[in-house]
Amino acid sequence: MDLDVQHTAMPHPPTLTGAEIVWATLAGEGVSTVFGYPGGAILPIYDALRKFPIHHVLVRHEQSAAHMADGYARASGDVGVCMATSGPGATNLVTGIATAMLDSIPLVAITGQVASKVLGSDAFQEVDITGITLPITKHNFLVTRAEDIACTVREAFQIARSGRPGPVLVDITKDAQQATAVFDFEMSKPRAYRPHPMLHSGLGDRNRALELIKQSRKPVIFAGHGIIQSGAEREVLAFAERHGIPVATTLLGLGAFPASHPLALGMMGMHGESWVNHAIQNADLLLAFGMRFDDRVTGNLAHYAPNAKKIHIEIDPSEINKNVKVDVALIGDLKEVLKSLESSLGKQDPTSLQDVGHPQSGGSKEGARGLATETWDQTADATRAWREEIRSLKGDASVRDIINLPDNGHLYAAHVINDIWQEAKAAGRLADTVIATDVGQHQMWEAQYFKHEDTRSLITSGGLGTMGFALPAAIGAKMAGPDKDVWVIVGDGGFQMTAAELSTIQQEKLHINIAVINNGFLGMVRQWQEAFYDKNYSNSPILSPDFVKLADAHGIPGTHVRERKDVVPTVTRARTGSETFLIDFVVEKEDGVYPMIAPGSALHEMVRRPTKDPLLETSED
Repeated sequence: MDLDVQHTAMPHPPTLTGAEIVWATLAGEGVSTVFGYPGGAILPIYDALRKFPIHHVLVRHEQSAAHMADGYARASGDVGVCMATSGPGATNLVTGIATAMLDSIPLVAITGQVASKVLGSDAFQEVDITGITLPITKHNFLVTRAEDIACTVREAFQIARSGRPGPVLVDITKDAQQATAVFDFEMSKPRAYRPHPMLHSGLGDRNRALELIKQSRKPVIFAGHGIIQSGAEREVLAFAERHGIPVATTLLGLGAFPASHPLALGMMGMHGESWVNHAIQNADLLLAFGMRFDDRVTGNLAHYAPNAKKIHIEIDPSEINKNVKVDVALIGDLKEVLKSLESSLGKQDPTSLQDVGHPQSGGSKEGARGLATETWDQTADATRAWREEIRSLKGDASVRDIINLPDNGHLYAAHVINDIWQEAKAAGRLADTVIATDVGQHQMWEAQYFKHEDTRSLITSGGLGTMGFALPAAIGAKMAGPDKDVWVIVGDGGFQMTAAELSTIQQEKLHINIAVINNGFLGMVRQWQEAFYDKNYSNSPILSPDFVKLADAHGIPGTHVRERKDVVPTVTRARTGSETFLIDFVVEKEDGVYPMIAPGSALHEMVRRPTKDPLLETSED
């Protein structure tokens, strides 16, 4: 029977156990789904769950609980919640918490702890999880009293979602869970938390930024993850169109700007498009929107964008000048900063946001992707020559412009990902498709060959590069968006790290499509060994089970695909079915991801695909 707990101020608030207060507070915060695994020190909380209308997903490993909460948060924009018991349960969350921290994902992890009277005595399953997670959380708490639980959990949510989002851990001793306290949701409001003003830059900074924009003839916008976190997709689209500025994206920024838009350049950095990296190196102004200039984006800093002034709009002041020295820093929420800049510029462009048709604008989605070049050329004459220069740089440099990659009798990962994209597009499901990738070659191929048009359509581990992320993150994404077509794109190595979550999929009766890119190697490790270690493939070949049989053991149907002609029919079969389907794509073993920037090289010093490119060969060759 559900406990009737009101979330308005009450004249006679109820007395609840600490365990009940946990769930009552989560319900008050709007939480409907929690991912976790029970154990001794958190059993009171699990016992109290039956009284509350919150769905708990039982994972097979606590690391997956954190990844599921992460995937849920990325797909929905809400705070993800995971739970674990003390000791190994809590430490198993660590990799997932670190993944969320490096990618700025709002997440609350609740752990059980041994009773307060034995803290510090090395009691059974006692670890100092607050000490362990101090460097990988925005903040963490140890709660030893029932009366402190509600305000602490509410403060955790406030910290997780505000400013630059991130994970917060709340460790609650078992006696605090068992004790009682008066619960009043409204009266347990957390203390005011304001990491910094929404707009922390002065008028002089904004004027300097506007002057640089007006003077620029070769600008490039960097579209980072902060655009998605800020909900600033419309503002960035309007800003780019108003000024005719080409837009390059980071890995985590994919989807923040429609890939088919005439101003979209593609992904930058280590495995980015060659013309994008050359454009950055030739630019006279970089406008970094919600990104942090990490090493995979910049290459050798001594030779990075040598002729460009730099404007950095960032919500976290600690990121300013951390890696790249900038000329103007505008600190604050990206959406608010762009509004401020546009208001300073005066009259808006005649093209309204409603007419633009970006998915976030409420207009026709086709409008943004087929927007006539003249619409923004009319108001952006200063950058027209620059856009033409970039078009000439692009030329026919990428096979990714070829709609139908040649079928030469071999199956390449690029074929698979291109065809998944083409099938979703042909079916009119592109806007309703979410891809969760693992980490490695397939992650980069996905970024290159699947053209993301919509925000929150790619879920991937960027900063930490966590193998085993894709499958549990996809479960979280599916729980957040039951009507979405959710795909797992995962390597044969990473899949084996969290394959046990196939049981969770069945337990939750989810329909998720799983594409295993099976090349018999830890692919990115092998590519580096080929390039930099004289092809010494030390421990990169990997023996895998029959993934179709493994899926069948979990009650999940699947099939092997070895030829290009079978890709689309099998993808359609998986997408249109009513249950999870696994496809084992057996692809070329020693294919590589290109372009590639070698360690220590400048952004323009890219290693290209060998001249004899198997993707461009035909069977007649």
